[in-house]
Amino acid sequence: MLDLKAIREDPEPFRKALARRGAAEDLDRVLALDEEWRRLTVRVEELRAEQNRGSKDIAATDPLARERLIDHLREVSGELKGLEPQLARVEEELREVAARLPNVPDEAAPDGLSEEDNVEVRRWGEPPAFDFEPRDHLALGEALGLLDVERAAKTSGSRFAYLIGPAVRIQFALVQMGLDFAEARGFTPVIPPVLVREEAMFGTGFLPNDAVNIYSTREDDLYLAGTSEVPLASLHAHEILDAGELPKRYAGYSTCFRREAGTYGKDMRGIFRLHQFDKVEMYSFVLPEDSRSEHERFLGWEEEFFRSLEIPYRVVDTCTGDLGASAARKFDLEAWIPSQRKYREITSTSNTTDFQARRLDCRVRLPEGNRTVHTVNGTLCAIGRTLIALLENNQREDGSLTLPKSLHPYLPERDRVLAQPR
Repeated sequence: MLDLKAIREDPEPFRKALARRGAAEDLDRVLALDEEWRRLTVRVEELRAEQNRGSKDIAATDPLARERLIDHLREVSGELKGLEPQLARVEEELREVAARLPNVPDEAAPDGLSEEDNVEVRRWGEPPAFDFEPRDHLALGEALGLLDVERAAKTSGSRFAYLIGPAVRIQFALVQMGLDFAEARGFTPVIPPVLVREEAMFGTGFLPNDAVNIYSTREDDLYLAGTSEVPLASLHAHEILDAGELPKRYAGYSTCFRREAGTYGKDMRGIFRLHQFDKVEMYSFVLPEDSRSEHERFLGWEEEFFRSLEIPYRVVDTCTGDLGASAARKFDLEAWIPSQRKYREITSTSNTTDFQARRLDCRVRLPEGNRTVHTVNGTLCAIGRTLIALLENNQREDGSLTLPKSLHPYLPERDRVLAQPR
């Protein structure tokens, strides 16, 4: 959520910044509603004060004046009855429109309307040059006894999968490797709750902006988190942190749930886009002046992790039109997928500045007074998509593959080299 007081005092910088995200008109609507809300609030408070004074004066007023005062108070009460519902409606609309305003984009974020305008920053690694037609991850996974999406469809519907045998070992090898990697860089491992209250979803900006992609349990008013970013962000909601504690870094491992609304027919084959998936997520609470450098560190750590897995990738700077609501700047890491002959998003990292922390009321204690902290998030390892990249980039013509050496300490010896059962 943006700072409405700062917007009110100097709206033009916000208008120019949000115009880069196509949200300038929404800002103007917020300003108009805010002006109306303030006008109504002043009048309602005046009338209430007048009503209170009059009520106290009635007993001390002579009978003739008392009748006039009572008539006047009836008029005041009538005006209040008309204005109070109006004020409530304006206040509710202001809250709703303001809640949909996206974060102010970083000045360095490239302008653009969609993912087509994202900017490639760099590449690492050479895509494998196969002398055979590479198979996709589903064909490989089925042949190696790792994946079963057909039976999962019978059980749960489309966009679900069974991970079987060595795939389970690989998943937890990636999790352990990811947590070891993160802990060595100052992160505290966390297994967070995946069912969260509306406040947590609102606080991270997934409500109201991304409501169509969220699963909910109506009976309990809880939501299934699509990323452990949500519960990790809420870890310090309504708290004031000491500056000396920052940065506070957490690495959350959780199962995630997304409805994938609006993606009908997209990536239907295999496990690239599932309703249920696991990942290791990084989250950091930092001083406001440190969020840009922390964001760069997150990107560097993601790159380092995927280099250790020997997965060719490219880094993409996300344009303003493709940013999530809470992000001021975002980098995607896209892995080379041989069967598709292109790079696909495998992880990302976002600087959300004070957007999430303001909604969650998380501040830092400083000598000059308390300030809203900044937060940075990034996926260290999305298990399913990393498994896809590992299978496809390490395949041999006979369908066997050898997993990268960095994973070997976390795997039984029998699962380091995978071959089709004879």
